[in-house]
Amino acid sequence: MFKTIKRTAAALAVASLVSAPAIAADLVINFDDPNPGPKEGFETAVEKFKAANPDINVIVNITDREAHKTAIRNFLSAEAPDVTSWYPGNRMAPFVNAGQFEDISDLWAEQGFSETLASTESAMTIDGKQWGVPYTYYQWGIYYRSDIFKEQGIEAPATWDDLLAASAKLKAAEIAPFTIGTKFLWTAAGVFDYLNLRTNGYEVHNDLTAGKIKYTDPRIVDVFNKWKELVEPGYFVEDHATMSWQDALAPFVNGEAAMYVMGNFAVDAMREAGLTDDQIDYIPFPEITPGVPRAEEAPADAFFIPSNAKNKEDARKFLAFVAQPDVQTEWNATIGQLPVNSEATVGDDKFIQAGFETVSTAQGLAQFYDRDAPAEMAKAGMEGFQEFMINPDRMDAILERLDKVQDRVYK
Repeated sequence: MFKTIKRTAAALAVASLVSAPAIAADLVINFDDPNPGPKEGFETAVEKFKAANPDINVIVNITDREAHKTAIRNFLSAEAPDVTSWYPGNRMAPFVNAGQFEDISDLWAEQGFSETLASTESAMTIDGKQWGVPYTYYQWGIYYRSDIFKEQGIEAPATWDDLLAASAKLKAAEIAPFTIGTKFLWTAAGVFDYLNLRTNGYEVHNDLTAGKIKYTDPRIVDVFNKWKELVEPGYFVEDHATMSWQDALAPFVNGEAAMYVMGNFAVDAMREAGLTDDQIDYIPFPEITPGVPRAEEAPADAFFIPSNAKNKEDARKFLAFVAQPDVQTEWNATIGQLPVNSEATVGDDKFIQAGFETVSTAQGLAQFYDRDAPAEMAKAGMEGFQEFMINPDRMDAILERLDKVQDRVYK
């Protein structure tokens, strides 16, 4: 519910029942994460912005991510805020193509963002123009039980052959090489993306999610054949389709599984479950095709200005503010993620340090399959990935089905 500062008593009574429209001088910001850490990071940044801009009345609306995903299609067309959180890559494309997000290329040029935010510029760019400002991202990769590796005499794998050899040794010791929970589908997409990025590279990832190449393309078939080398020997935990990503932590924590392809947000959950930093470690996903430049999964969160915003001048001030290195340093220290601004300071947490090294030296940064592909394609694709992990013999039928979905989605 919107809040304003100056109201009569009668108006306040009405405002308690219905949302009141913002006055012209207000800056309305819609944010999509009420969880304690993200909420604290956002609200602290807003308070600092208000202190630096006392003439701006900031109105904040915070909803959970799923509600935000549903509501954004309506509020961009109707009562648009001045700033909204959303995602880079193809997830912003429908709103860019519909003319619902403001072109802020001039802000990028004025603020020098092509240098300070260079790692995410491609993800923020469509048709050579920039459409938002990212404030955080985080790395994916393989988190592994370093104590189990040590007990089994296994070195952290650097190549595909190393990974297969390590998996075989773990399986022989009755330890599942990989835990995963595919109940909510997106975890399998992380595995698929890395297999594709390491087999074919960043451009093929982008071409596939943009609908430019087919799922039955020999390059994508090769990805699934590589995946078979993990699925068919039983290198993933059993019954993964019944587990969420949180459920899949249990075998990892209990020592029943040794590796997890996951984002860095899982580290806190690992620690809360009782694992120490001496027991867990991180590596980038190993090389598959020699010579393919290394690209990483590093989903970013960003702010955008709706085209129907009433206060675009102050909205631009806010976007410039959240890109500042000191703001991003504090914000990401609060949420345990990586600041995008190259001049920001990275915390001393070993996984944050490893993540910074990983993403800052990558040739490209993918935004994750379900952000880079349109929603309908992503849903069908991830359903296919889960089905493949359960029944790899259905690979050809799955890929042909995904081609048909692609024909419909991208026409």
